[in-house]
Amino acid sequence: MTLGGFYKGKKVFVTGNTGFKGTWLCMVLSQMGAQVMGYSLRPPTDPSVFDITGVEKDITQVYDDVRNGEALRKAMCGFSPDIVIHMAAQPLVRESYANPVYTYDVNVMGTVNVLDAVRHCDSVRSVVNVTTDKVYKNNEWCWGYRESDALDGFDPYSNSKSCSELVTSSYKKSFLDKKGVAVSCCRAGNVIGGGDFAADRIVPDCYRALSENKKIILRNPQSIRPYQHVLEPLFAYLAVAMLQYDDAGLAGCYNIGPDEQGCVTTKEIAERFCTEWGTVDGWEIRQDPNAVHEANFLRLDCSLIRSKLGINTYLNAHAAVSMAVEWYKAYHEGKDARQLTFDQISYYDDIFQITNRGFRADKG
Repeated sequence: MTLGGFYKGKKVFVTGNTGFKGTWLCMVLSQMGAQVMGYSLRPPTDPSVFDITGVEKDITQVYDDVRNGEALRKAMCGFSPDIVIHMAAQPLVRESYANPVYTYDVNVMGTVNVLDAVRHCDSVRSVVNVTTDKVYKNNEWCWGYRESDALDGFDPYSNSKSCSELVTSSYKKSFLDKKGVAVSCCRAGNVIGGGDFAADRIVPDCYRALSENKKIILRNPQSIRPYQHVLEPLFAYLAVAMLQYDDAGLAGCYNIGPDEQGCVTTKEIAERFCTEWGTVDGWEIRQDPNAVHEANFLRLDCSLIRSKLGINTYLNAHAAVSMAVEWYKAYHEGKDARQLTFDQISYYDDIFQITNRGFRADKG
């Protein structure tokens, strides 16, 4: 069964779908022929990729908060999905220092509400909780963290996502295993791609600066992260949800990220963005004396998802930046960003077919 063949006609409930990753996921599912219900707040940025691509016309949309458990359960049970992908979150480290209570409320109690809705929704057979590579207790090791390493994110965002995974483990053992619902947590590295307009992220910062003929300001130029194009983890989430749908024994916790070549510095990302944009000397370092704590080094060991599920990543960081710049340039020049998004999805479909044994991401 191919990904496209599997998802054609499937009912998929996606939380947090108006954000950057959620919009791309809805467009992937729409292109595969799935029936999608999105449950989310209004788009978190202006402009937003959700509005730019017009994805709302392709799906059924409910605007509400994952903290509203009653409304969430009503929407999910009314839709009767086969699969639930939970992406709703307060996703920014620096914002979590400014608003820690809100961050925990959304990221922890939001997860409780999603899983409790699944507990009351008999149609669901497969759930993926999207967390982050930052869930691990970060010892600034030079090797990648494995799924068996300790969870203990430092900042409120990272720690709240660690708590989200503990909630997921409890609901799985206490309720969902008995119902035959397969549940996985997916820990993805830093994602980049066209349409991200969030604050305090390197690629959106690059676009905002260069589109206004300003210099990119780098706070931590030597910070190393596992950068990957947004489509890489999204296809992995869908593959995990598909595989565990018929074999709950495949459910678990999975790191999703690039190999060592994809773990690059923030400076390298900025330099590549400048090169692709056509700008010389487009960045500068500016230290923030009031900067909050952020890890300097973070790498994932993604051998488990490759060996157990046969899911691989392909695009290196340079290719990911190139695709992102292509998108931002098209948007900046007033071209059809919706069509370009679908074109990039089709391009990645072909890559996924070639690089992942047992998968062909066609449209059915």
